[in-house]
Amino acid sequence: MEQSYLVPLKDAESEFEEKRSRFISHLYRVTTESQARERIDEMKKKYYDARHNCWCFSLHDGTVRYGDDGEPQGTAGQPMLNVLQRENVEDAVCIVTRYFGGILLGAGGLTRAYAKAAKDALDAAGKARMQPFAVLRLTCPYPMLERIKMLAAAQDGRIEHTDFGAAVTLEILLPKENVGTFSENLTEFSSGSIAAEVVEECFLPGPRE
Repeated sequence: MEQSYLVPLKDAESEFEEKRSRFISHLYRVTTESQARERIDEMKKKYYDARHNCWCFSLHDGTVRYGDDGEPQGTAGQPMLNVLQRENVEDAVCIVTRYFGGILLGAGGLTRAYAKAAKDALDAAGKARMQPFAVLRLTCPYPMLERIKMLAAAQDGRIEHTDFGAAVTLEILLPKENVGTFSENLTEFSSGSIAAEVVEECFLPGPRE
């Protein structure tokens, strides 16, 4: 079974100023090196007039890369990558844009600033644990719909699709570990008249940690 690991919960942006230099951070969840490099290129085009667009990414497959984009070696990409690794976050790319403010920060100042930029973006994104989910399909009479939604929500499930016909057909996304409890509660509530079928299994981020 796929091992559980942490990823960014959502894409995020943050910004701060240090001795008149402006640091703008972007963090994205990606799953391949090509996706990561697309995001890096996107930010370089967006902030084409900035002096530096430094970056790093860490993927679940073990791929790690970073770039200092003209900053002194070891003062930008590596400190940013260190943040992701310290926080155990994978499948993430971080790009930090710096608009130079005219005051030199020194190697130590740069290292701290780029680490802060990456940490701020990660804090804004949040972290979630990748975990196995199941998509369940069931059909129920209209009067039972709201109660079934409550049963799903009680097991951290969410309704992915609803088809209104003579009866209601639902597709529910549930953490795989909660499928048994949901099915038992559904059987009890419907007196055995409704059963949920697992139609798909997938690996997705869970709630914010």
